[in-house]
Amino acid sequence: MPKLFQTILLLIASNVFMTFAWYGHLRNLGHRHWIIAALVSWGIASMEYMLQVPANRIGAEVATVAQLKIMQEAISLTLFVPFAMLYLREKWSWNFLWAALCIMGAVFFMFRR
Repeated sequence: MPKLFQTILLLIASNVFMTFAWYGHLRNLGHRHWIIAALVSWGIASMEYMLQVPANRIGAEVATVAQLKIMQEAISLTLFVPFAMLYLREKWSWNFLWAALCIMGAVFFMFRR
């Protein structure tokens, strides 16, 4: 499997964990003390790091660090919008689309040759 594809798959998986670690507690642990939410989030985030670190190491062999960061941000936004709407029950906003277009512009400029 090509290294860039491995990187993308690992970044997608790590971003799923990251999104739940950062925002999942708002729905599930809103009634609990913040320290409980932080501890649960740290546990979830540890899985994110177990995927993010190899993603960046593999990706650094075929992309620049700036490209890796922009790729991560694009993946993060792509996953966050459905998460926000479906899991956190946020209402659709056109700002999701405008933000996505800005990120896609960043991807374009970072990867153009």
